[in-house]
Amino acid sequence: MSGRGGVVKNSSNHNKIWDGVIPPECRQDPSILRLNAALQWEPAKETLHVDIDTKKVCGVGPAMPFANAVRRHVVDALLGLVPCAVGGTAIKEWARGEDLYQNMVNRAKESVKGDQHSQIKALLWFQGESDTSSEDDARSYKVNMEKFIHNIREDLNLPSLPIIQVALASGFEYTEKVREAQKGIDLPNVICVDAKGLALKEDNMHLTTESQVQLGHMLAQAYLAHFHA
Repeated sequence: MSGRGGVVKNSSNHNKIWDGVIPPECRQDPSILRLNAALQWEPAKETLHVDIDTKKVCGVGPAMPFANAVRRHVVDALLGLVPCAVGGTAIKEWARGEDLYQNMVNRAKESVKGDQHSQIKALLWFQGESDTSSEDDARSYKVNMEKFIHNIREDLNLPSLPIIQVALASGFEYTEKVREAQKGIDLPNVICVDAKGLALKEDNMHLTTESQVQLGHMLAQAYLAHFHA
């Protein structure tokens, strides 16, 4: 879910670059922070995953519009984002014991370390395109995702951790099978928002900047409706 909104090809060398366009919904706010790769809090801004998803060009994602929408309902408190996403990864790469999973757990624990007033309020999960090219991967997605949810809750000692996952907007041959798995997960405090129908970039895979903003608002609405006291 690191976001590729506004990532385009450089006309001179065809390398991918971010166009630098920041919608007003993604604006910086002094009360919204991000945990950077060095495990230090700093003001959150686009591109949020620039030092996390380092092998690809990052663009606008849904996290900043999500945070700005939620912030209006959070009084006298800081809102911290803990980016962990790495694009182009399959669910099996997020299994317990894998580097991506362990890094996420470590970052999540560090985000509340030494502050008794800080709480992990939710996990946002937008992943799965890489699981749509293989029938075997697509068939096993639901079991693997349910195992992931169990493991992350256990390892963070948060048995009721709210999880908002996104049903895919795009993918390859077995996209619908993965979407069915995502929408079919029936566990407590797990909500699914559907990205199908949001506008895609020319690659017919990644969401446009405008769609990333829309998705951020969808995630915020789901969080506020189901998990915000």
